[in-house]
Amino acid sequence: MSSPKAIKLIECPRDAMQGIKEYIPTAQKIDYINALLKVGFDTIDFGSFVSPKAIPQLRDTATVVRGLDLSKTKSKLLSIVANTRGAKEASGFDEITYLGYPFSISEIFQKRNTNHTIEESLGILDDILDICDRKNKQLVVYISMGFGNPYREPWDVNVVERWAEKLVDKGVKILSLSDTIGTANPESINYLFSNLIPAFPDVEFGAHLHTAPFNWREKVESAYESGCRRFDGAIKGYGGCPMTEDELVGNMPTEKLVSFVQELRTDHGINTLAFESAYNKALQTFPA
Repeated sequence: MSSPKAIKLIECPRDAMQGIKEYIPTAQKIDYINALLKVGFDTIDFGSFVSPKAIPQLRDTATVVRGLDLSKTKSKLLSIVANTRGAKEASGFDEITYLGYPFSISEIFQKRNTNHTIEESLGILDDILDICDRKNKQLVVYISMGFGNPYREPWDVNVVERWAEKLVDKGVKILSLSDTIGTANPESINYLFSNLIPAFPDVEFGAHLHTAPFNWREKVESAYESGCRRFDGAIKGYGGCPMTEDELVGNMPTEKLVSFVQELRTDHGINTLAFESAYNKALQTFPA
């Protein structure tokens, strides 16, 4: 493996919760996220300022953020936004450091996911970047369909690199490649990160991977060995990609990421006891 270097672990309760139909009470969300804030994650992807009609589960994000205890944590908060209105609302909270914006390099999926074309999304992205500049926020752009395209649209490393260049030229400094449909494998992961990271040395690249229980390690190892040091996960792999039509495929389980970085003996900042406590709360928070 390549030489040890600090790894950023991003816990994503927002991604884990958003697809659950049974409403999780606001107080329970606050209690769970407060437990996560004690663990030592670099960032907590905690909520989403989008239409309540689109994601009813997260309609209480503004209330949740007001209930969080940030007095004794190094973790930063990230909220997903899908348009200018959401970015304005999220940026009004001093507690939030990052705004996350899903940008698909698939025209078909971008329309399905945000109801906008790629061209329209680029305009929205300009507005969000301006809001971030004015409100002292940082933008994380998630490149949806980053590891493949199920719609028979053109996809290869050159396509991803071309879009990455467009986003970087606009001022984006953090790009997270999203395995939207759960098809990433060690070859495609290595193919992308080993090409993109040297091409854009000033950009922080992340991996938002989906996985089945039996092949998580090969994906994480491939990303790490290719230079990636930013990993998204969700405890127990809750959430993930409903489009895969495979109930075994979910988010990268955070407990697997934690075990991986502990084996590396590299800097990760995780408090093991606090993680065990948060893990137990996850079992109480999410449906079995």
